[in-house]
Amino acid sequence: MKAKQIVFTEINKAELLEVECKDPGPHDVIVKMAYTTISQGTERANISGDLDVAAFSPRPSETPIFPRYGGYSDAGTVVAVGSEVTEFKIGDRVAGWWGFHKNYCEFPDTNLVHVDDAVPLNAASVAHIACFPMAAIRKTRIEIGESAIVMGLGILGILAIKELKAAGAVPIIAAARTKEHRDFALAQGADYAFNPNDDDFVENVKSVTNGGAHVAIEVTGSGQALDRVLDVIRPKGRVALLGCTRNKDFTIDYYRKVHGPGVALIGAHTAARPAVDSYPGFWTVRDEMNAILNLQKGGRLDLQSLVTEVHSPNEAPEVYHRMLTEKLFPVGVQFDWSKLE
Repeated sequence: MKAKQIVFTEINKAELLEVECKDPGPHDVIVKMAYTTISQGTERANISGDLDVAAFSPRPSETPIFPRYGGYSDAGTVVAVGSEVTEFKIGDRVAGWWGFHKNYCEFPDTNLVHVDDAVPLNAASVAHIACFPMAAIRKTRIEIGESAIVMGLGILGILAIKELKAAGAVPIIAAARTKEHRDFALAQGADYAFNPNDDDFVENVKSVTNGGAHVAIEVTGSGQALDRVLDVIRPKGRVALLGCTRNKDFTIDYYRKVHGPGVALIGAHTAARPAVDSYPGFWTVRDEMNAILNLQKGGRLDLQSLVTEVHSPNEAPEVYHRMLTEKLFPVGVQFDWSKLE
């Protein structure tokens, strides 16, 4: 069977290509995609040829290897199942993880969950990306009424704000250099939004948090941003490192900003999850996906509101060119595979 897939064929180039879609193996499921969601940080690193795109793999060489592939958060309908699959049947609405921007995508049956009819598929397509900040928040062990700051307001940062609100954090501070991102964060549930480059940033954060934030979610992956977060975290606060810190050119005074005040730095890469059984602070992807979809169903987490652009996959070359060149590329961008020409 033939399928269409968005492929990064060389540095800074995306194409929609015809590819093979294999028949399902015994434990495989074929999903006809409804929506796939762009994860800007990861996909920008891949299409630009960044060598640090896998946390646990050595650099393959000093030259990036192509093709590369985008998309890992998606939703659609089951169209074929393997002989040993018992949990899913043809016609089921599902959300998956580690799929691709592809109209027919193969998944192991362990990488899918059911999507309730009350949850729109475009919202379900965001669920796997939403797992990333949720894992970071869980690891901080935040309690109701504690304050939180989110540094970086791409899709992960906005999702972190939404999830912190669902978790009972107050106040929630959004931090980013661009006014447009700060305004969007306020519309999505942040209580305050400040520019970390402003001279009064530290004073402002400490003022609204009565001395500093209890919890910080650092999403940018920038060492300079982490240093700024440490200026506004209170003693014994917890900082989750959600962003992939590919920039190694920075210095932090760990003695005065981490060691002395007893601040906890928490690695929050999504790969650092249990494979099978969840336990407090550490949930499996499957349990996290189900939790996020239940929060959406129950009206406690609105995933649809962060989707600001929806495109046909045929527009992929233009979309990724914009992602690489536009300073204010939208936070939530999806491909609608029903629009495939």
